[in-house]
Amino acid sequence: MIYLKRKIDDFLREWKSGEDRKPIIVKGPRQIGKTESIRRFGEENYENVVEINFVEEPKYKLIVADGYNASELIKNISRIDPSKKFEEGKTLIFFDELQEFPEIATALKFFCTDGRFDVICSGSMLGIHYSRIESNSVGYKIDYEMHSLDFEEFLWAKGYDAAFVEELLAHMVELSPFNEVDLSVCSGLFLDFCILGGMPAVVREYILKGTFEGSLSIQRQLLADYEEDVRKYAEGMDQTRILNVFRQIPIQLAKDNKKFQISKVAPGARFKDYRGCIEWLSDAGMIQVCCCMNYPELPLKGNFDETKYKIYFADSGLLVAMLDEEAQEDLRANRNLGVYKGALYENIVGEALAKSGYGLYYYKREDSTLEEDFFVRTAEDLIPIEVKAVNGRAKSLRTLISSDKYEDIHYGIKLTGGNVGYDNKIYTFPYFCGFLLKRYLKAVKS
Repeated sequence: MIYLKRKIDDFLREWKSGEDRKPIIVKGPRQIGKTESIRRFGEENYENVVEINFVEEPKYKLIVADGYNASELIKNISRIDPSKKFEEGKTLIFFDELQEFPEIATALKFFCTDGRFDVICSGSMLGIHYSRIESNSVGYKIDYEMHSLDFEEFLWAKGYDAAFVEELLAHMVELSPFNEVDLSVCSGLFLDFCILGGMPAVVREYILKGTFEGSLSIQRQLLADYEEDVRKYAEGMDQTRILNVFRQIPIQLAKDNKKFQISKVAPGARFKDYRGCIEWLSDAGMIQVCCCMNYPELPLKGNFDETKYKIYFADSGLLVAMLDEEAQEDLRANRNLGVYKGALYENIVGEALAKSGYGLYYYKREDSTLEEDFFVRTAEDLIPIEVKAVNGRAKSLRTLISSDKYEDIHYGIKLTGGNVGYDNKIYTFPYFCGFLLKRYLKAVKS
């Protein structure tokens, strides 16, 4: 099986090279490659890897019978399986599927102070249990949030190296348009990424076969697995409501007004009844919530209306998998996004921003047509970002930049299917550059 290079690989290598390594907890939704990346890192960097999976081997939950002291835990692991080796300074202990046994997080404090062994934990649905994990291990661990592949990792999978990515960034910084070949190649790769999403199983199949064959069935199985997780882990909550929200997302994204409307989810549905469902899906890493700002100004945090928001899928492949049969066929056979074009491009830009570490915010003024898709910030500026399905005029963007009302906004960014450009304080970049926005803003500032 081919290994897909991931950004966590460098993070783990840097962690290994440092002194006083605290245990790591790798968070992220299911089937995004957490176990595979950690296992490979362990095999390449340690003589012994002690892997314990709390789903496949629930008997290991008994290892805390004598408390959470590192020596006691190691003794109990060895009793269950004498073949597991613990050599000081040469052993990685990997607790997988942590969501099944969050209590083990209490042990991280003891492993941290003990210092003889490196420890990595991972699991899906950790956001759901995180209050329990955090209270048990605060100050004694490092958190790493992992996502499905972003476009840069997809490019790596296709054989493009870091120099290629730097070249894309250079075009943005220098405002140098791409030639026809580069624009065509990159746009084609990006459209493939839009159709596939970033789930490793889907991307790997595409790399091996060179076609979309089998990708839809894998996407739909992932979708079924996600829905099964709702039934399994949404304890004490209305699972039907959570699933209703999840299934409504593509329908509401396809509309011109992409604001998520609870009233459309079910007859008589009210915000207060569904608020917990949206939080649950967000904590599970299945969706990204884009908050509506009260006013386009800094700071962003706290400056939003909690009753107004848009919802995007954390991986655009899930959105694609939920489209109707006709849209699926048109998408894969003809590469035509149809009525979902705006929804898919907006979702994938939101996904790229979230994977870069940005929170998601938009603005819609109630008494006018003024609306902006996303906002990001630097230390001094609030930067509106417009996603144009058709490369037309960006009226709202121009208003935000030119009006004296918005003191924190000095320029804007437009993402389109076109080329690099600049006009009246609006920087235009192709969609496929979206994943580089954070690096671009840092580069032009310095």
